[in-house]
Amino acid sequence: MSLLRANRLSKTFGSVRAVDGVSFEVREGEIYGLLGPNGAGKTTSLSMICGLLKPDAGEVTIQGQGFWSDPLRARRLMGVVPQDIALYEDLSGRENLEFWGRMAGLTARAATARAGELLEALALTDRARDALKTYSGGMKRRVNLGCALLHRPRLLLLDEPTVGIDIQARMTILEFIRQLTRDGAGVLYTTHYLEEAETLCDRIGIIDHGVILAEGTLPELQRRLGENQLFALEGGFADTTPESWPGFAEQFRVLQRSDQQLLVAALKTRDPAEGLKALLALPVPIRNVTLKRPTLNEVFLQLTGRELRE
Repeated sequence: MSLLRANRLSKTFGSVRAVDGVSFEVREGEIYGLLGPNGAGKTTSLSMICGLLKPDAGEVTIQGQGFWSDPLRARRLMGVVPQDIALYEDLSGRENLEFWGRMAGLTARAATARAGELLEALALTDRARDALKTYSGGMKRRVNLGCALLHRPRLLLLDEPTVGIDIQARMTILEFIRQLTRDGAGVLYTTHYLEEAETLCDRIGIIDHGVILAEGTLPELQRRLGENQLFALEGGFADTTPESWPGFAEQFRVLQRSDQQLLVAALKTRDPAEGLKALLALPVPIRNVTLKRPTLNEVFLQLTGRELRE
């Protein structure tokens, strides 16, 4: 069942079209990763979905009903975890949770009980009464996540929830998110860590310049972009310009380069043996050519032509 459906969302700020006809859905029990470089339109899309911004065009549907037909109902069904930690440093972890529980409409007794459940689930019980300003970055991220879960939302919007924390804290948060989906929740997830998206997300949408460029599971994205059309070349490329080699620009695109290696994608579907033959005929000494199965990072580069954080 679809928990969230974004249908042709658009938003313009002055002369800048931040989001241009974006459509996707998040289903029960799945994690949908929305990936894009800085300025691609991710945060604007999330802001329209949770009602912080009203779209210029398009519609947000939450569990089959338009968001703006009943915003209060829609917000009760979702929890939002912003990238910037939205907590009170002088309050304890428990006090922060109880406060946000009351803000979500829980009674004092229910907020206290639910805060206790989340403190235990997020492995924070032993620090529950300590001021938040004494917490590590990973602990604050866990409290930040817990604040969005007080009212047991069916849909969770996570905007880079693991940014700037250590590996152990990231693993704790990611496993907690997986458990939420096993219990039937749907998650919309943005991250700059592509290895997270590879292992965490059931489906992925790649957005750039306000447009969804591709969508699907990781294997679907790999097949769509030609999983047999990526080549790693080893040689001496320090003083060369691949685009100037005869016929190269018509057949290949450079995704990454260093003095000793080029990663190139074939522009047209072709037999890998033909691509290998064309590369070995280039006017530059090549020590080795390897046919690669694209990673998510390489799929992303092939679609956008730039790194995720640019």
